Order: sequence, then structure tokens, then C-alpha cells
Amino acid sequence: MSLITSSIGQGLLWGILALGLYLTFRILNFPDMTVEGTFPFGAAICVSALVHGVNPLAATILSFFAGMVTGLVTGLLYTKGKIPVLLAGILTMTGVYSVNLRILGKANVGLLNKNTLLNGQLLQKLPINFPTIVVGLIIAIIVIVLLAVFLDTDLGQAFIATGDNEKMAQSLGINTDNMKILGLMLSNGLIGLAGGLLSQNGGYADVNMGIGTMVIGLAAIIIGEVVYGNLSLTARLVAVVIGSIIYRLILLLVLQLGFSTNDFKLISAIILAICMMLPLFEQKFRTRKLLKKGVEKP
Repeated sequence: MSLITSSIGQGLLWGILALGLYLTFRILNFPDMTVEGTFPFGAAICVSALVHGVNPLAATILSFFAGMVTGLVTGLLYTKGKIPVLLAGILTMTGVYSVNLRILGKANVGLLNKNTLLNGQLLQKLPINFPTIVVGLIIAIIVIVLLAVFLDTDLGQAFIATGDNEKMAQSLGINTDNMKILGLMLSNGLIGLAGGLLSQNGGYADVNMGIGTMVIGLAAIIIGEVVYGNLSLTARLVAVVIGSIIYRLILLLVLQLGFSTNDFKLISAIILAICMMLPLFEQKFRTRKLLKKGVEKP
């Protein structure tokens, strides 16, 4: 039971990262490799702040703003420097690695005996792993509500229009470059926030903890879409978080089958590949079914 509650709690926290990735991957419709640098950057800022006695809530908020900085850098390289978005993200990710080493002072820093957002006095009274679920659920709800409200505003609609059809958005007077920068900042802000939360949950920050995070986020998005199908935009945000929880439960099942934790990255890639191919299989199945009905008709 404790393993299940642990997976649910981690799924909620990873869901914050998936929500951030959803803004660029699905709404703006481009891949952002900054993710794998932003995640450990948010963790490094948060852990460093906690080690120096900063309030856990303030340290967590700092991780969000740290992520926004990396998003801003990528956005400026992409829109003003005219560097392809994939390469712009890789450049930022590479540079942030050295910044993380500067912040932490070494490759790995722990949070032993430090106050965090997950070990407050009230939360300590809850059963094991439930503090993570409570904090994760509260933050996930806040993020989803704020994103839903933002996307329903004129600015949010301009943001969506930029991803749907950039040329049409420009013809309507929308500054698409600014929308892209805004999207990258919001996206990476949430990813940095996830890094800060998961570093508190794990009890450490590591400069290499961002490896594979993009695959994890994409898996949550794809699983949520495959399981729930066509939904409203707000419902899709909820589905992304649920997809993250399902993904963690799948990993737990794999672990229970006897696989090593060393295989998680490979398993994550396989799960993502399968989920991305499911719509194709479904389409082929429907086509065959329709053809079969056509043949059977007298």
C-alpha cells in the first residue's frame, strides 16, 4: 500500500512538470529541450535556499522563478537570435549545467535534517507518503486552475492562437514572438517548480537529475490523451496529471515484476513509444473494421 501511495504522490509532483511541458509541446506545438536543464536548476535553487535557512515555501517559489529565467533565455535565443528552438533549448540546457554546479558547489547536495514543504508539523501527523499526496494535490489544483483562467483570457487566447496558426495570429496583430517567450517562461517555470518539489520529496538535488525528464513528461501527456480521448482544454490539463499518476503506477508494476530501477529510463522510452503508436493502431483497427463491414454488405 505504501508503494502505491508513494507512486500517487510522485505522480502528482511529476504532473506539474507534465503541465509545463504541455504548454510548449501541445499548445505552442514545438519541442523544448530546456526541460532537462530547467528541472535540476529549479531543484538546485530550492535545495540551496533550504540549506541556507530560507523558508520552504519561499524556496519552492524561487524554483518557479528560476525556471522562468531559463525559459526566457531559450525564448530570446529562439525569437531574437533566430536559433532553431531545439538547438536553443540544448544551448540553454548545456549552460545551466555549469550554473547548477556553481549553485550547489558540488554535484550532489542533500537535505538531511532540513525543513521542507513536505515535512511540516501538520503534515508529519499524516500516514507515510500522504504529505506528498496532500502537497502535490493542492499545488496541482492551484496550477490547473490558474492555467485554465489564464488560457481563457485574451492573452491566453492569443497564446493558443500562436500555437494553432502563427501566420493567422500575426495577421490579427498578435506579437507571436512575445507569445512564444511567454509560453517558454511559463512552461519552464512550472518545470523548475516541479524540480524544487521533487528535490524536497527525494531529499537532495543532483546536477544530473534532469536526464530523461522530457520523456517522463511526454509519457504523462500521451497517456492522459490516450486514456481520456477528446476533452476540453481544462479537462486535458487534469488528464495530464492523471496520466502522470498512471505512468508512475505502471513503473511500480514493472518494478514488482522484477525489473531493476536501472531499467527505468529504457522502460520509460518504451512506454512512451507504445503510447504514441496507440492512435495509429486504433486508426488501422477502425479502418479494417469499416472495410470488413463494407465487404459483408450485400
